[in-house]
Amino acid sequence: MRRFIDMHCDTISELQKSEADESILKNHLCIHMEAMERAGTMVQFFACFADGKEYVDEKPVWNGRHRQIGPQAWDRAYRAVLDMIRRIRQEEQEGLRLAQSYEEILENDRQHRISAVATVEEGGVLNGQRERLEELYRQGIRLITLTWNYENCLGYPNSRDGAVMNQGLKPFGLEMVERMNALGMLVDVSHLSDGGFWDCIRVSRSPIIASHSNTRSLCGVPRNLTDDMLRALAEKGGAAGLNFYPVFLREKVSEVTVQDIARHAAHMISEAGEDLPAIGTDFDGFVCKDVTGYLSGPGDMELVWEAMKKQGITERQLDKIWSGNALRVLKAVL
Repeated sequence: MRRFIDMHCDTISELQKSEADESILKNHLCIHMEAMERAGTMVQFFACFADGKEYVDEKPVWNGRHRQIGPQAWDRAYRAVLDMIRRIRQEEQEGLRLAQSYEEILENDRQHRISAVATVEEGGVLNGQRERLEELYRQGIRLITLTWNYENCLGYPNSRDGAVMNQGLKPFGLEMVERMNALGMLVDVSHLSDGGFWDCIRVSRSPIIASHSNTRSLCGVPRNLTDDMLRALAEKGGAAGLNFYPVFLREKVSEVTVQDIARHAAHMISEAGEDLPAIGTDFDGFVCKDVTGYLSGPGDMELVWEAMKKQGITERQLDKIWSGNALRVLKAVL
C-alpha cells in the first residue's frame, strides 16, 4: 500500500469540542484510525488550533482597521494549546505514536505505526514570550503556523486589504523564525501575509513549508500562493501541501471536484518543479459533505491518486507528492 503524509488537519481542536467518548480511535470526523489505516497514512500532522477570538472576554481593541486579540485572550489560547498537546499524548496507542524527529518517523513506519506530528496553528499564542516557544518544543511541537486570520505578535495574516497583505513579520516574528531554525521546528507560512512570506524566505536558514495552501493562479483567494511564491518556496527546499478545502480550489465552489486538486498539483509542478507539492488536506477544518460527490476523508485518497494520473502526473511525481517531498523537508529540519 502507498504510504502518504498529510501536513495539516484540524481533528484535535474539533475533538476538544465533541462528545466525551470520541477519540482519534473512533469519532464522527474525517480523521480517525480506521480512515487513516485504510488510506495508508504514514504521518498525520495534528494542528493544535486556537482561534483567538474564542478566548476574548475583555473589551475589544481596535487598531483603526480591525479588532485585535488582547493579551489575556492569547494567554487563554496558549493554555488551550497545551491541553490539546496533552490530548495527543493521551491518544497514543499501539498503532499511533507521537514522533518528534525524522528518525522516530522512520522507526514508527518500520513498526507499522502511524506517526502523529504535533503542530500549532496560530503563533499568536506565544504572546511575545520567547520562553513559550521553548516550552512548546519541549512538549513535542515541531511546526508552528505563524498566523491564522488575525494580526498577532509575529506578523499579519493573508488579507484582501493590500495594506495588511503587504505587511511583513514583526521584530518578534523575525526572531522566532531564527529560533525555530535553531531548535529544528518547521516554519509554516500558510495563512501568512505576502510580506510575511517573503520575510520568511529571506530570514530562514532552513526549508519552510506552506502546510495547506494552493495556487493563486487557479483560485484567486489570498490564502493561496502566487507563482513567484511557489518558485521561492521550491528554491528554499520547502514544500506546499495541497489543501482540499473547496474554497481554495475553485472560485465557484459548487463545481469543485477531485480533479481540481490534481489541477493545482500539476500547476505547482509546472511552475516550481516536482519537488514542491505535498499533501495538506485541511480535513476537519471544513465539512466534506458540503460539496456533493466530493471526498469524505482520507479513505478516499485513491480517488485523488487517480485524478492526478488522469491529469498527466507521473508515478514518480505521485510518490513525491504522497510522501517523498514532505519526508525530504522533515529530514532537513527535524
